[in-house]
Amino acid sequence: MAGSGRTCFNPGVEDRARRIVETAVELAEKGGFEAVRLRDVADQAGVALGTLYRRFRSKEDLLVAALEREAEELERRVLARPPRGDTPAERVTSLFAAGTRGLCRRPNLTRAFLRATTSGDPEIAHKVASFHDRMGRLIIAAIRGIDGSQPDTLEPASEAERTITLLLEHIWFSCLVAWASGNHTQTQIIDQLRSAARLLLRDGRA
Repeated sequence: MAGSGRTCFNPGVEDRARRIVETAVELAEKGGFEAVRLRDVADQAGVALGTLYRRFRSKEDLLVAALEREAEELERRVLARPPRGDTPAERVTSLFAAGTRGLCRRPNLTRAFLRATTSGDPEIAHKVASFHDRMGRLIIAAIRGIDGSQPDTLEPASEAERTITLLLEHIWFSCLVAWASGNHTQTQIIDQLRSAARLLLRDGRA
């Protein structure tokens, strides 16, 4: 009815966005960052280039959106099978091992993710921050030994937890960059995170 104030919902909008992201992931898996050309993404996803630009302003924006979906998938896996271990350090290591294995399985895609997150574009900084926030919640849940199935009900992080989480994420990112440049193996990433977690959580609590 005209003037009713109802909001029209187009069920195809999210489907188009999903196709665009999935197509970008496929191209990045095959050829890395340089293979993600927005015109090719639009063509293969079956959408107009203008439609793509209305949702994603650059290839970096698109790849960071894909990274957010990877983080969501990691969260689902972690909620289904919480990190195992008798100590906070063991559980945190288990969490990072799962995340590292998932990323290293698709090296071209992960290198594209890393390049996109370091683009320096302030317009996508909030999306990168969203990824780190999601990882931070999972790390804190692992430290505390809870399954994290209701992250919104977690007690606020202590200053020590926030500091430890930030340091662990920085170390992980640095290790992934070293891996992307051929200076680290997947095993070395996990070993370094294990060492860092033991040092930061040596008294068994944050």
